[in-house]
Amino acid sequence: MRQSLVALLLAALVLSPQPAVSADMSVAAVEPGPRGDFRPVRGNPEQGYGTVRIKDITSVRGVRANQLVGYGLIVGLQGTGDSMRNAPFTEQSLQSMLDRMGVNIRSQSARGKNVAAVTVTAELPPFIGTGQRIDVTVSSLGDASSLMGGTLVMTPLYGADGEIYAVAQGAVAVTGFTTEGDSEKLTQGVPTSGRIANGALVEREVPGAFNDEGRLAIELANPDFKTAIRVVDVVNEYSVKRWGVAVAQEEDLRTIHLHRPKKVSATRFLAELGDLRVAPDQPAKVVIDERTGTVVIGKDVQISTVALTHGNLTVRVSELPSVSQPAPLSDGQTVVTSETLVEVEENGGNFAFVGGADLETVVRGLNRIGLKPTGIIAILQAIKTAGALQAELVVQ
Repeated sequence: MRQSLVALLLAALVLSPQPAVSADMSVAAVEPGPRGDFRPVRGNPEQGYGTVRIKDITSVRGVRANQLVGYGLIVGLQGTGDSMRNAPFTEQSLQSMLDRMGVNIRSQSARGKNVAAVTVTAELPPFIGTGQRIDVTVSSLGDASSLMGGTLVMTPLYGADGEIYAVAQGAVAVTGFTTEGDSEKLTQGVPTSGRIANGALVEREVPGAFNDEGRLAIELANPDFKTAIRVVDVVNEYSVKRWGVAVAQEEDLRTIHLHRPKKVSATRFLAELGDLRVAPDQPAKVVIDERTGTVVIGKDVQISTVALTHGNLTVRVSELPSVSQPAPLSDGQTVVTSETLVEVEENGGNFAFVGGADLETVVRGLNRIGLKPTGIIAILQAIKTAGALQAELVVQ
């Protein structure tokens, strides 16, 4: 009976799968099967090669910055700070700060204008460590006319969870200025906001670590189906030559999943793929800013051949004051009357053909009409309404 049991155990050991043993007697890792539905498709990478690096048009999912905000006081201003009457919160903050320092001025009212209340904002980069410095931006809350020459007093910066992540302090650099006299005031730039380079010390790290467990995802800054396919094809072409396996698979027009080889760290893996160069595609789009008269036309914009005319109708109304005097030795009075002049002028009106299959032809056709930016904006909107503009029209 005992011999039969031993024989059964030996047979089970022989039939059970054994791990592969390498030449140096160390047990080699067994490659797992396909993970999930990861089945990359090999495309044509020749169409995807370009001059733009992948890391310049993508971001790693989960690797993001965090916003910080705080409230503080800037001191040392030359009479350009908040007036305590119009900004009572500045006086309350000043009193609270001095109370913490052992100075009690609550029975008195501060009248100086060398203090300004500000909001302090900063961006906490990913994976930043304790003790490192970040830039901060300060913006006035009250009626201060300028923050030039001021110094920000120690201000805690809070995250969205209410925890303090950094502390800001330092001299404020302001690019604008303001000066005024009895009858004139000159302002250049924005003197009520400034920046403190390396003005905040990081006191707390954001919880979390870069532990991808072999799976990563990158997202396109400008989502596009063709760009996503080009990135996947270029990455897989490189990974097959480098590691012998395809590692990229597209999910949609924005997201691309990456499966990191086991013997490569996530940092090295992303660094190598980020330097690959692709040719991103872009949809045909025309962007119009009516406030400034700016028109941006993409390279793939096409206009079907249309005939158009554009005329400028100008109506000018002028009021000319005149003095009406009575005849000599009469009982009349001198009065001021108004004489109205109306002038109407219409320019243009000639038909022109506009159309083209590339950007150069479109621009040359629009320039032939000889219009100002406002006229070009009106024409592009009319062409879009007519269905001849083969692009998306974005009006800002």
